[in-house]
Amino acid sequence: MFINSSLFHLYPGQIYGIFYATSFLELYRNPSNATTALHNMTVIVNRDEQYLFLVRVISPYQGPPSDYIVVKMIPDNRLPPRHLHAVHLSKTFAIIKWESPYDSPDQDMLYAVAVKDLIRKTDRNYKVKTRNSTVEYTIKKLDPGGRYHIVIQLGNMSKEASLKINTVSLAAPDALKIIPENDHILLFWKSLALKESKFNETRGYEVRMFDSGTNTTSYLGNTTENVFKVSHLKAGHNYSFTVQARCLYSGQMCGEPATLLYSELERDGDASASLLGKSKDVAAIVVPVLFLLLVTVGVGFVVLYMRHRRLQNSFTAFANSHYNSRLGSAVFSSGDDLGDEDDEAAMITGFSDDVPMVIA
Repeated sequence: MFINSSLFHLYPGQIYGIFYATSFLELYRNPSNATTALHNMTVIVNRDEQYLFLVRVISPYQGPPSDYIVVKMIPDNRLPPRHLHAVHLSKTFAIIKWESPYDSPDQDMLYAVAVKDLIRKTDRNYKVKTRNSTVEYTIKKLDPGGRYHIVIQLGNMSKEASLKINTVSLAAPDALKIIPENDHILLFWKSLALKESKFNETRGYEVRMFDSGTNTTSYLGNTTENVFKVSHLKAGHNYSFTVQARCLYSGQMCGEPATLLYSELERDGDASASLLGKSKDVAAIVVPVLFLLLVTVGVGFVVLYMRHRRLQNSFTAFANSHYNSRLGSAVFSSGDDLGDEDDEAAMITGFSDDVPMVIA
């Protein structure tokens, strides 16, 4: 870039500063600069950018800045795409983004997108045609846990921009549990196909064991079932078991592992713990039943007492209504004997405070 400062009056000993940047903010905060005592100067800039320039005296004193000028460089379609990066990574697709080699293209630009599978050793090629300065593209049909090398360049086979990505692995199996038996243990887990649509049960699972006593990890095998038997465990050792979707292509493209700790120290106490657990279960049932029975009996006694009191009060009121003050007693008989005086009629006496009540 050639800068001519001949419009300024040259004075002996004056030094000029040339300041330039790609934006106004950068021009006034942190511009690139060069100095000269001449009336012209050549500076090196990028070919695919637009620049703002201004000149001012910086020595022996600092003078006011000149008006800025805008210079748009000649586009170079041999440059690579800029700022290539991944926006989002999933199990089966990836969203990538990049910018055109230079700002504001005035025509459609054809990009060649090459996707190289680093595990399967296969290639796929796509074409993207757009005039946008910023391009966002979705690469589909990827494998969970895969590794890919993405290369993007203009269709004229210019310089390339590249990016390596790893897709998200299959999730770990849920609900991993251990059930101890007499001489072995059983590992149980939920089928991964319940939450991973891309998982097929025929792929199976891998089971590994870490022994803290020997500090070693062992591969126990693989299975297409949701249960796995483990034998020959050593007493007093702590173990960690991992279950994951079976790895493909020489131990690659594996699923995330589910991990569960297990201690053989607990095996000796399993029987007593089981009996204790059963006794606790029985107690948990019997105690509430006894409490309810006690409450029921108490309520029954209260009801009987209240009925007794009501019956006693009713009988007393009935006797008082038949009390004969002349005889000093209450006489009552059946309906057939009304009006007849019968010596054998039932009689209630003793309605005074000092004589007890007698029924004859």
